Amino acid sequence: MRRVWLFGLLAALAIAAGFLFLTERPLTVTVAQPESDVALRIYGLGTVEARILSRVGFEVGGALTAFAVDAGDRVAPGQEMASLHAAEQEARVARARAAVAANEANLAKADAAVVRARAVLAQREAANRRQQGLAQRDVTSIQRAEEAQRDQDVARADLAVAEADVAVIRAQGMDAAAALRQEETLLAHHRLIAPYDALVVARHAEAGTVVKAGDPVLTLIDPASIWIQAYVDEERAGQLSLGQPGTIRLRSQPAAEFHGTIGRIGIESDRVNEERRVWLTCSDCPAEMFLGEQAEVRILTGTRASALMVPELAITGFDGHRGTVWTVADGRLTRAELTFGARDDRGRVEVTAGLPEGAAIVARVPKGAAEGRRARIAEAP
Repeated sequence: MRRVWLFGLLAALAIAAGFLFLTERPLTVTVAQPESDVALRIYGLGTVEARILSRVGFEVGGALTAFAVDAGDRVAPGQEMASLHAAEQEARVARARAAVAANEANLAKADAAVVRARAVLAQREAANRRQQGLAQRDVTSIQRAEEAQRDQDVARADLAVAEADVAVIRAQGMDAAAALRQEETLLAHHRLIAPYDALVVARHAEAGTVVKAGDPVLTLIDPASIWIQAYVDEERAGQLSLGQPGTIRLRSQPAAEFHGTIGRIGIESDRVNEERRVWLTCSDCPAEMFLGEQAEVRILTGTRASALMVPELAITGFDGHRGTVWTVADGRLTRAELTFGARDDRGRVEVTAGLPEGAAIVARVPKGAAEGRRARIAEAP
């Protein structure tokens, strides 16, 4: 019985010693150290896009007869890229030109009639003057003088009618010319012309396909307008502003780093993903870029000559401005509520206020951390 009691006592002492060792032994912790020349960057994930992208098509419908370009080709302004079957429209243009020619002939005929009417009027005026002079001297009868005056009035009326016919034919000529321009414009719409210096990205139809007016046939981009569209978490987007520099890494070239600046900040955030869109122009990107390629951006929002950066994982109850951390003060663990400021792209937050004097912030909280427990600070690597 004594041996049993002795064994039990020894076991209890061992358990107590083990418990004290596990709960009272100092924990080894790493603490955040002040840093100098801290760069504050924001991370964003996006894709390569083009600011000027056009899905072009014909303004009229018809059957595609030929393509002059394909995906990957460069086109100049005014260059023909595709055409539609235009025989019917060409016939309309020929008919309109014939109408213009007929009107020109009618106008020439009407002009000749005006010249003739003026000559007749001049003749009748001269005859009327003679008859009126003879009638005043009683050489001829009053009846002949009245007939001469009547012939002059009729000739003047005939001239007015001829001149009116000329005006009508000229108006008809303007209408015929306008109809011809309309038909020629519709004929020109059967040719797809490059609107600017562009790169053909995609072809959406093939020769023989009947397309409707407005259907996209080719997709064009302006190669000079290539930029990076990136999505940034709304919690970090408040520090963004136009002109901030950033670095760009393309998925196809992970070892290369390119440089750009913010050229546009979206005024509408993504309501589902709670992200804001930004666009970065690239100053030294490769000459050949691929739309839709994934890109990572890191935007420099500011620098600090000296700052104390704490990992967000070490903060509990963090609301973006305040949170609680573990600190080491006088060799014991204690909790402190701090105020935080800017963030960086490494998941760290700047401490701005609230840190007790002489306390160090625990960067990685070990298991078994408790208020008042002894702690030993590990040497920084």
